Amino acid sequence: MNMALMGTHTTESLLRINETTIQSRYQPIFSPTHQRLVGYEALLRAHRHGAPVSPAAVLERAHANGRMALLDRELHTLHLSGFSQQAGPVWLFLNISPATCVDSEGALDNLERNCRLFGMNPAQVVLEVVETALDNQAALIRFVTRARTRGFQVAIDDFGTGDSNFERMWRLDPLIIKIDRTLLTNATQHPRARQLLNGLVSMIREGGSLVLLEGIETAEEARVALSTEADLLQGFRFGHPASLDDPSPVREMAFADQLAAFQHERHQVNATHDSYLRLLNRELVQACESLKRGQSLEAACGRMLTLAGIRRCFILNDEGIQIGGVISDTSEGTRGADFNPLHQSGGACWSHRDYFRRALEHPDRVCASRPYVGLPDAVRTVTFATRIPAGPVFCVDMHPDEVFEGQLNLPDLLPPAWD
Repeated sequence: MNMALMGTHTTESLLRINETTIQSRYQPIFSPTHQRLVGYEALLRAHRHGAPVSPAAVLERAHANGRMALLDRELHTLHLSGFSQQAGPVWLFLNISPATCVDSEGALDNLERNCRLFGMNPAQVVLEVVETALDNQAALIRFVTRARTRGFQVAIDDFGTGDSNFERMWRLDPLIIKIDRTLLTNATQHPRARQLLNGLVSMIREGGSLVLLEGIETAEEARVALSTEADLLQGFRFGHPASLDDPSPVREMAFADQLAAFQHERHQVNATHDSYLRLLNRELVQACESLKRGQSLEAACGRMLTLAGIRRCFILNDEGIQIGGVISDTSEGTRGADFNPLHQSGGACWSHRDYFRRALEHPDRVCASRPYVGLPDAVRTVTFATRIPAGPVFCVDMHPDEVFEGQLNLPDLLPPAWD
């Protein structure tokens, strides 16, 4: 493979591989929290005799010829050369092939040397590795360890595809995890997939890594991505790969406009959610007052069970033991209730549940649990609980997927239940 690097000090640096001209293009990466551009991913674009050639074809040919590590090295030099004139504290994301991970010492020597040549700090460079692309996991871990020792940042790319697993993620300890776009696409189409995406983002962040959602292409994908706790966002919706001659302030303004539109929409959605929660809180307090006056649980919960999503009411004593049975919505669907040993809950102990403990800790508030699978019917459930003054704890189960497409914004504590 005959390679020659040309024009290394312009943003239009070129690499010629057998009659194929390769250029660097840079796709912007934004932080919704900082509301600005914080990095670029370097990508190759190829042409042969003026006609575009897919990047995959270039990579496949290099792999077939056993030249993948060499192509990687030349591409990194090309990308670093074009990026070195970029002003501002932003990251450069570089894709790393499995062949480069195997030849870790030589590849890192070359990267570090080029960073010095182009006046860049290795900490400004994020090396993207695919955890499932290399059979030799020991070699991948060595590469990541050596890269981090030299000051480079590390990102896991395409997490959530193939046989991605959390064990390798913790062992690699990346700064950033890029979630594959298929999870985002599914999240726009299926409520359960959206819940899982939200949970995955939260779990990764709690585990000590930043989360980047990539491949955001449509307005709906942007809306879902912005509603998560993802730290970084990337995709055609926010910016196509382009030359760095395109001014960053223009890109940041376009992102800011989309972010402002999302925040306006979210404000309207939150107002609708707040109205529902105020109604729920009012009905819950009235039910408690009826119980305090001596009404039966069935009579006290009549209006409560007409609210959208509300399915069950029950009472717990100070030890968390359920007093009597459950008052349910007559339309409540159950999964084999006649044969479900968990469906009959009279006398069950719920003292280990967070909603019961917090109701005792905050006797003047209505406490909301995090979503969980309710035992009576194996359906995703949120339980609201409040202590009746000088009495037991009143609990109400909701199926959150039945209201607001499962996206109800639930606070831990509702407004004061008692004046």
